[in-house]
Amino acid sequence: MSTIDPGAKGDDPSGAPDPRIDTPVVVLSSIRKSYNLGTPIEAEVLHGIDLTIGRREFAALIGPSGSGKSTLLNLIGLLERPTSGSYHLVGRLIDELSDDELTAARLHTLGFVFQFHHLLPAFSAIENVAMPALIRDGRVDAGARQRALSLLEAVGLADAADRKPSQLSGGMQQRVAIARALMHGPPLVLADEPTGNLDTASSNAVFELMRRFNRESGTAFLIVTHDPRIAERCDRVIELVDGRIAGVKHRVAAH
Repeated sequence: MSTIDPGAKGDDPSGAPDPRIDTPVVVLSSIRKSYNLGTPIEAEVLHGIDLTIGRREFAALIGPSGSGKSTLLNLIGLLERPTSGSYHLVGRLIDELSDDELTAARLHTLGFVFQFHHLLPAFSAIENVAMPALIRDGRVDAGARQRALSLLEAVGLADAADRKPSQLSGGMQQRVAIARALMHGPPLVLADEPTGNLDTASSNAVFELMRRFNRESGTAFLIVTHDPRIAERCDRVIELVDGRIAGVKHRVAAH
């Protein structure tokens, strides 16, 4: 596999590079999230979350089912809004961003990897990787295609560029999903159970791939996982229990 630099296009929520390279990617202050506001079944699921994700971090988010992990990840991923509290993304207060800027942030500043890779079955591997460029520009030009091919090479799948997802193993499909998440060089990738649907060998390969991108290009990762073997190999482990951060452990991860 080759070394790849994901680039710095995603350093600002609007899509422009952020010169403040030491600014944390994510700063959450007193974040609360409630559902069914103003009704008899109103329920608060996040209770005053304070969390910072720094540049180049490689962190795990753990906790039992129902602890609020998915809600927190959705808030960081700009898929939901907090009920109260403040969220700064690469130095910008999310509440001050326009709808267009929020859309740009999701595309440029954040990358997403899911347990079920969500590749488009009718598209080839390279077309799936280039999808963010198609969404942004309405087309995939020669530069974007070369970028997608370079990422496939970096994840060891250059020879599979023209294969459809159905022609790839589960581990290979997840590597394509990681390449897609890095297409625009986001400073942060959110990975929701990225190894949860894989066998042990594929799980280890996917983890090592994320770790390599973190080391070589400085991409930060926040990995939600139920697998203690994955969590213990991350640099920081954040435990969420009943909508509150119950503990944070710093580790020296195995490289």
